[in-house]
Amino acid sequence: MTIIDEIKDIFKDTCKTASTLFIIMIPISIIVKILVELGTIEIIGNNLKPAMNVVGLPGEFGLVWATAMLTNIYGGLVVFFNLSLQNNYSVAQVTVLGVMILLAHNLPVEVRIAQKAGVRLWFNLSLRIVCALVLGMILHFVFSTFNLFQNVSTIFWKPEVVDPALSSWVLGELRNYLMIFLIIMSLMTLMKTLKKTGAIEKLNNFLKPGLEFLGMSKNAAPIAVIGTTLGLAYGGGLIIKEAKSGMLSKKDVFYSLSFMNLSHSLIEDTLLILAIGGSLFGILLGRVLFTIFVIVIIIKIVKRLSYKTFEKYFVNY
Repeated sequence: MTIIDEIKDIFKDTCKTASTLFIIMIPISIIVKILVELGTIEIIGNNLKPAMNVVGLPGEFGLVWATAMLTNIYGGLVVFFNLSLQNNYSVAQVTVLGVMILLAHNLPVEVRIAQKAGVRLWFNLSLRIVCALVLGMILHFVFSTFNLFQNVSTIFWKPEVVDPALSSWVLGELRNYLMIFLIIMSLMTLMKTLKKTGAIEKLNNFLKPGLEFLGMSKNAAPIAVIGTTLGLAYGGGLIIKEAKSGMLSKKDVFYSLSFMNLSHSLIEDTLLILAIGGSLFGILLGRVLFTIFVIVIIIKIVKRLSYKTFEKYFVNY
């Protein structure tokens, strides 16, 4: 196969994978925009005030979390920054809020991607919201019991205020889709290169013990690494592709997506919360350890189920 043929194959695979994601993302982005304009976020935020008290956070943080869940992390951070102009928050409070945002954000898009990849919507949604609240309560208990991180947080980064005009929103979405396309193309090129050089097999073998502990085969290694480091959209897009090709088993898909639901984009997203005053103890170490703990529990539960029951209630292909 010539270099031109290789490039054509990469472009073809990129178009196929990106189109699968865009079919999910574009309609949902439009619906979310409409809901935002109708004031849905404020309604959800007000209803989340009791939940905020449970995790030791002020009620106004309900609006921050609601914004992040319905839109994305950046949207939530804009609301947080506006609140921080009027109030001082401790590192512990910002860390708890940050962890909850990291576990449950951009849900309309990311949950749908995970569903398209093969895991049922009810499980994706429940896992992320419930785990966000549980980890928030655990961290609040630890921080308050041992009087940790009670000093006032420092914000190192100010999120850019988004122009509310419809034309600006459309241009912003188009830029996002172009960036996603280019990143997917880069990932496709990287995956093909690694396969040709044998690096994929070495990576698979290196990660095999850890993946087996988490219930996955070594075939899930490259995608698990991509999703964990770069994000659920990119990892989910590749999982959709690999699942359809038969390279991954249903349990590989289920366990890898469960892991990525709770711990994805560990670099960029962690830095964002760190920049608004969160502690790495919670937003990185706590998040990853909690994810491993949850996955181990999920594995034990699934092992007790018949394969027929597992297929019926947890996967949708």
